Amino acid sequence: MEPKDLSLLTALDALLQEGNVTRAARRLGLSTPAASHTLARIRERLGDPILVRAGRRMVLTPRAEALRPAVRNLVEDARRVLSTAVPFTPRALSRTFTIYTTDHVLLVLGPVVDRILRAEAPGVSLRYLPSLEEDWIPLREGTADLSICILGHFPDEFRTRRLFTDRFVCVVREGHPRARRMTLDDYLALDHIVVAPLGRPSQVDAVLAGRGLARRVRRVVPYFLTGLLMAAESDDVLTVSDRAAHALAPRLGLRVLDAPLRLEPYGLNLLWHPRLEHEPANAWLRDVFVRAAREATPEAARRASRRR
Repeated sequence: MEPKDLSLLTALDALLQEGNVTRAARRLGLSTPAASHTLARIRERLGDPILVRAGRRMVLTPRAEALRPAVRNLVEDARRVLSTAVPFTPRALSRTFTIYTTDHVLLVLGPVVDRILRAEAPGVSLRYLPSLEEDWIPLREGTADLSICILGHFPDEFRTRRLFTDRFVCVVREGHPRARRMTLDDYLALDHIVVAPLGRPSQVDAVLAGRGLARRVRRVVPYFLTGLLMAAESDDVLTVSDRAAHALAPRLGLRVLDAPLRLEPYGLNLLWHPRLEHEPANAWLRDVFVRAAREATPEAARRASRRR
């Protein structure tokens, strides 16, 4: 590698992240012609067009897509090496973190996280995005900071930490004919609402199928809040997170019941890329969620439910 090649890395990173010469120029503080000239140098150096026209827009070549995460890591490492070492202080932070998660996590942890941030880092903003099937990809590419998820497939390089374990309960509206106790026969006789943020099959249906049974699903929705609202306005039953149910049951007029079949608890976890393992701001944010999970226990949610 020649020394002049190092000066192209930042420009290459901007082009790979933006996929557009004009936006990359704005990000680099250059004119569009200057960014186009830099792209020409990169193309010559790499022997690849990097960006090609597809209709009215530009798209990355296969090699550019493969280079994208590696270049992002190199640029971030260089910035950390060259930045002035100062003691980390959350109160001095002024930045936005991007987090992939579901509204389940926001219902359970959101209020506690907000309170901690207001006290410790009022300059921090959180940008929550809906969970993806492979939300490790934006983490690797550097376009997101954290994911809070039920762990699925992800590369071995990633780091994880369990935040909390949740269980399934059933919710029906107050005044529902089965609002006191629900047998399995009652459960199967009712219409069901299913929350499926990623469109995955439900554990409930797998357990029922193992017993040669099936339920009558009338609505499948992507959000927990929507499912809870629909249960509050109908005679349908929703099988849902215990913590999410207790977070909203008093406000929505819902009765929380034990599920009439054995369902395994499931864990919600932090997921992050190893390049951020020792980055002070990311480590602090992970700790914020860990502390919020310790505070937002099921017992605390039930006590709050009874007070409302």
